[in-house]
Amino acid sequence: MSAIACSLANAVDKREKVWTAREKEYAECIERLGGVEKPSQCFAIIVEALDQNPEQDFLGKLYMSLELGNHWKGQFFTPYNVCECMAGLTINDNLQTLENREWISVNDPACGAGATLVAVANIFRRKKINYQTRVLFTANDIDRVVAQMCYIQLSLLGCAGWVAVANTISNPVCGNPLMPDERPGQEFWYTPFYFREEWSMRRQLQIFQNQFGGVFTPRDEARIGKITFYFDFEKGEYKCQNS
Repeated sequence: MSAIACSLANAVDKREKVWTAREKEYAECIERLGGVEKPSQCFAIIVEALDQNPEQDFLGKLYMSLELGNHWKGQFFTPYNVCECMAGLTINDNLQTLENREWISVNDPACGAGATLVAVANIFRRKKINYQTRVLFTANDIDRVVAQMCYIQLSLLGCAGWVAVANTISNPVCGNPLMPDERPGQEFWYTPFYFREEWSMRRQLQIFQNQFGGVFTPRDEARIGKITFYFDFEKGEYKCQNS
């Protein structure tokens, strides 16, 4: 799982310290595994499984069937059909609100392999809501291995967001879901779709709002293509032009 997760993350997450550490971790994993064949074969199986049936928690079911769950951490993964039921009830109760918003975030504070978030993505897809551009998936788990499993499945399903290895109770993730505050004792894995243009633009807008407060209020974000910002250093003002 570490080798696969590092491969996915380092293709898009270019933060120097993080990238270097994961390159080193990947090399150590490959050395212990005796080559790239095993992780490559495993990755191919995961891709094929989710391609044939995206409506499943493939890694979570495999993890529990191999009896790898740690009872000291309270690990017993919720079956996918139960996750689907809970996600469906939540989405149906709030569907009208969701349709009127440009984007929303969905959080699972004890994600396991990501079954609930996978179910959320599939329900949005069936309801013709583009979850890749309109839903930000955020998750965390105390166990690094299962957090990486969640990260892999969300990445392969094209979900934008992040998975944090963190203790929800003693060291919760804080800050704006678009740009969470990375604190000591927390490790963040950002999915490839988190770096899509739509989500990058929203983070830029959030940065400007944080700096200038109510002075800058974007309108009709769904119609915004590219934004050019102009700053007048003499007047201390700025404006933007949409195209």
